[in-house]
Amino acid sequence: MGTRSAKLLRMLSVSVLCVLMLFSAAWASEDVLRVAVIDEAPSLDQQVITSDLTTMIAIHVFEGLYTFDSKYNPVPMLVKEEEVKDDGKLIVIRLREGVTFHNGKELTADDVYASLSRWSQFGSRGSVLFNNIEKMEQTGKYEITLHFKQAFAPWKNLLAFMNGGPAIYPKEIAEKADKTPIPETGYIGTGPYKFVERSPSRYIRLVRFDEYAARDEASDGYAGKKEANFKEIQFIPVPDDATRVNGIKAGDYDYSERIPGDLYDSLKDDPDLVVTLQKGGSQGFVFFNSKEGILKENFKLRKAILTAVDMDAVLKAAIGPEALWRKNGSIMPEGTPWFSTAGADAYSLGDAEKAKALAKEAGYNGEKITYMATTSYKVHYDSSLVITEQLKKAGFNIDFQIYDWATLVSKRADATQWDMFFTYHGFVPDPVLFTFMSEVYPGWWATPEKKELAAKFASTLDEKERKAIWDQIQELVYTQVPIMKTGDNFIYDVYAPKLEGVKDTALIWPRFWGVHFKK
Repeated sequence: MGTRSAKLLRMLSVSVLCVLMLFSAAWASEDVLRVAVIDEAPSLDQQVITSDLTTMIAIHVFEGLYTFDSKYNPVPMLVKEEEVKDDGKLIVIRLREGVTFHNGKELTADDVYASLSRWSQFGSRGSVLFNNIEKMEQTGKYEITLHFKQAFAPWKNLLAFMNGGPAIYPKEIAEKADKTPIPETGYIGTGPYKFVERSPSRYIRLVRFDEYAARDEASDGYAGKKEANFKEIQFIPVPDDATRVNGIKAGDYDYSERIPGDLYDSLKDDPDLVVTLQKGGSQGFVFFNSKEGILKENFKLRKAILTAVDMDAVLKAAIGPEALWRKNGSIMPEGTPWFSTAGADAYSLGDAEKAKALAKEAGYNGEKITYMATTSYKVHYDSSLVITEQLKKAGFNIDFQIYDWATLVSKRADATQWDMFFTYHGFVPDPVLFTFMSEVYPGWWATPEKKELAAKFASTLDEKERKAIWDQIQELVYTQVPIMKTGDNFIYDVYAPKLEGVKDTALIWPRFWGVHFKK
């Protein structure tokens, strides 16, 4: 190589190094928050997508009429005030004025009407609310009126829950949208950050919305004032668990979500990162077949099965570190308005002999009981291994059927295929949203007692009365045993020690307004 060529090569190398250093400096800017997520978000369209990953990103871009505070109470977000009339059958919702979308347009009732109309027809959870609504109308520039067929107590909770929920889009976006997720050009909301770009397999980039119309109340959960302290947030898909963890230590990321439970004990005291538990727990449920088979109306036999299971053993085997689970007989987790001890003295008894006696009283003679689980989710399979072993020791003839998730979902729709199946249920803000409360969800719990209580629960507006009715429903759950709950489990994330304002901000999904780097 000649002298001239060598000199040019050295100059080129220096230039490339300088570019890389500048790129690295920009990437690690104190104005940029880098969040490592488990995968590529399929879409940010909140109305038709129920992915938790989508919701975690989208809540920074889109807002709803209501949201949840740190105690899971639904409170106004885009709403100024509401008025309840005609014994709960008429709801008048008045919007805040001066709220602007990311395209500079002011929010009005036109946008809300179009957004709720699309959600009512195509949204993942829209029909739950709008099946109870006779008519929706615009009654002013900043006013929407909902006419209910009868009083429907969960209306505000449903308007506050953003996962598959009623995010508000500009009218021109919402009125053209159907069940197909809206394109990226339609990612226009009223949130503290606005969508800028998606670079496939690299990041979704949000930038601070300087014209954001914040509320005056103090930040509380997802409610109140939202301060966008970062110029930019990048959500970076990092499927490998170890890479998400080591990336925090190396300074590649500032926050990493959903770290496996088997790493918890080694990370909780690591000085190079901080561990934060999500407050919104998930629950393991075993569903019982109320339509066909040996368990159809034999509540005493179901009670015998419940009596045989020790949930400590199930949770330890399936989840591991005790910080990541709670043995809790309340259907709703602690910290919510719906926490209840009603009937829970029947939870997690682990008494094989008592179970045998109850089964004998129920007329059980060793008939086959088909139990389905999947290997697609390790926690489902591990939980079911322990449950079925305990049931066999208590004298039950368990036919343990193992399938991939798609096959299990197909088979559970056929009541002749199973007696019990295992699944997980994510957090819901109102018990009416639990799948076992639906008469059409596999399990098909629809006894006269349940129907009567469910109707009262949906139509009673007074919160204290609703809580009392929910206590009765939970008592009935432990009497008729349509489901068997294993317990609550919690996911955890890790973040760099230089971040402040993160801990305990996440109820269900982490949120990054109010978060900042240490000075």
